[in-house]
Amino acid sequence: MIEILNQQKRYDIDTARLQDLLAGLLRAYGMPDAEVTLALINDAPMRALNRRFMTKDASTDVLSFPIRDLGPDGKYYLGDIIISVPYAARQSRPQGHPLQRELEFLVIHGLLHLKGYEHFEGLEEEEETVRARWLEESHEL
Repeated sequence: MIEILNQQKRYDIDTARLQDLLAGLLRAYGMPDAEVTLALINDAPMRALNRRFMTKDASTDVLSFPIRDLGPDGKYYLGDIIISVPYAARQSRPQGHPLQRELEFLVIHGLLHLKGYEHFEGLEEEEETVRARWLEESHEL
């Protein structure tokens, strides 16, 4: 099951596209029944999470919290992806693409971290491949 919590109200987000992206990624990685939560939040709560868990006193675009374990209900819980939507909006402007695409790229990045990919250890290469495949499959905005 994929749960999306849109806790920000400023930006209009197509959460159905994010749901489809996550479902497709889980299928592609052989985990169609994995539990994942995606939270879309504002900068202040993201800053608090980043300070608490990463010891960085600033907001950031995405944080991933892997669980990778069976829950008490017997379901496999992969983990949580947290995205600061205002941060993503600021980040998308110089990239020249819409906020929705930036959010999709951050979902990909976050899910790869949940899968165990790390920076400079295959994450960037896998992320590039997955992004290209997502855009190629008629998901252009």
